[in-house]
Amino acid sequence: MNRESIVDINDNSQVAPNIVIFDGICHLCESSVLFIIKRDPQRLFSFCSAQSATGVYLQQRYQIDALKNETVVLISNGIVFERSNAIFAISELLGGKWRYFSLLKYIPVFIRDFIYKKIAKNRYALFGKHSQCLLPTADINDRFI
Repeated sequence: MNRESIVDINDNSQVAPNIVIFDGICHLCESSVLFIIKRDPQRLFSFCSAQSATGVYLQQRYQIDALKNETVVLISNGIVFERSNAIFAISELLGGKWRYFSLLKYIPVFIRDFIYKKIAKNRYALFGKHSQCLLPTADINDRFI
């Protein structure tokens, strides 16, 4: 792993307090990241592809495997959220009307994650995938670590 390409999240003032780790080749995941960015004018979130050097480092540091577990990950103030818990934590942090979406977290986690896992397992077939990770445009490039 190339240490120079890993962002030091402790020393980087550009990194938001909430880091979303996502599958960088998944169309659904990319669309979700762009959805969050559009609704995050306060810049509460930074984003990191699970396949990137920083993504691999963060997964090792927090002992998670986003790709194997087919999950989006939110690291918020050192706390790791996965699957539906990550989605609901993100919606709460976005605030506004998106906060109401997080009310679905009161559905038992085994039901929520059953649905989440079914979609995640079939995400490439349902939504497609890229041959390489998302390359952010200049206007959002600083949101990615």
